[in-house]
Amino acid sequence: MLLSYLKIAWKILLRRKFFTLISLFGSSITLMVLLVIVAMSDHIQGAHAPESRIKRMAFITFLSQDLKDGGQMNTPPSPYFLEKYVRPMKTPEKIAFYSLFDTTPSYIGNKKLELDLKFTDHVFWDVFDFHFLDGKPYNATDLRDANRVVVISETTAREYFGTAQGVVGRHIEVDQRRFRVMGVVSDVPILRLNSYAEVWAPMTTTKADIGDPALEGEYFAALLAPEGTDLATLDAEYQQVLKRVVNPNPDVKTLTTHADGLLATFTRQLLGQGESESSKITVFYFIVCGLAVLFMALPALNLVNINLSRILDRSSEIGVRKAFGATSNTLVGQFLIENIFLTLLGGLLGLLLAYVVLQFINDSHFIPYAHFTLNLRVFAWALLAAVFFGVLSGVYPAFKMSRVQPVQVLKGGTN
Repeated sequence: MLLSYLKIAWKILLRRKFFTLISLFGSSITLMVLLVIVAMSDHIQGAHAPESRIKRMAFITFLSQDLKDGGQMNTPPSPYFLEKYVRPMKTPEKIAFYSLFDTTPSYIGNKKLELDLKFTDHVFWDVFDFHFLDGKPYNATDLRDANRVVVISETTAREYFGTAQGVVGRHIEVDQRRFRVMGVVSDVPILRLNSYAEVWAPMTTTKADIGDPALEGEYFAALLAPEGTDLATLDAEYQQVLKRVVNPNPDVKTLTTHADGLLATFTRQLLGQGESESSKITVFYFIVCGLAVLFMALPALNLVNINLSRILDRSSEIGVRKAFGATSNTLVGQFLIENIFLTLLGGLLGLLLAYVVLQFINDSHFIPYAHFTLNLRVFAWALLAAVFFGVLSGVYPAFKMSRVQPVQVLKGGTN
């Protein structure tokens, strides 16, 4: 039966080529946009190096301090806060500290390079799994002695030295100081904000005062959970740690901060610090799904009208089938299968268009070091979106035409 429906659907599509073209165009463009967004989202929060263990990682990115006068401060924590209160935590397998990246000029003769510099501790290289093309990361001794050593990206090596090979041991000028190169790693996409930089240096070599006892600063923490440990366990211990925090600022009334997974970190910044991690993520998914449905609603309404026009041409067929005992449910099922078949064709076309668009974005370097791909997860979302789009745009016309009376349509009436 299904094979027969698909054959009928193919014949119907070839019969009204103009309507078929409009339907394919509307569904493919809509699905292309959705696929590009899904591919970008997967690129940002998926398990890709140097964050391939992202599901085991929790991040401390912001301190929310409520002031007695009713104001609020939202800032990253300071190295002092992280060393004093976060470093002694027992649950995490490893704890890494790192700064926000800052763009600094570097000069090669008359050529000026703008390099993104990030300061980290030595554990940073254990928590994040960078691919080293040459050399190795700096260690605890380099951090303790404030040795001027750096790890640089492949592109930085090529732009500064003209090659990515054999640059270990050579010197590079960064932040108006001279550093020795210890390692070269593969480029990290800029959208991977926690691990991204073009140059990484020990945090003890920064010009900033990392010993300042203020709680607010410009550093983050990445906590790697042991295998099988839920991230909520890390946050539970962190909340107990916060009860021992002594705030040197007398104007602060309460301090709120969490150790969250990557998505929850984003949703807390977007929706506020108050609710639980799961509640924030649920609200975020609800908003995203709502926006996606609204985005698909307009082309779906257009397809509804096109499908109605296409089905009107088949009124005599519908009347004959009903006269010979076809039920309304049978007709609804047939029309839905035909419409899903059409949108799946549009989905394949949308998948191809999405691939072309993503390749264009990659080649244009509009987003530095980004490499968007269409993997199995993205393909699964494409299939789901195509089926949903087919049902959304086909259920009303199918139901409408399945309810008509055989005598009415055989006499030429379809109202």
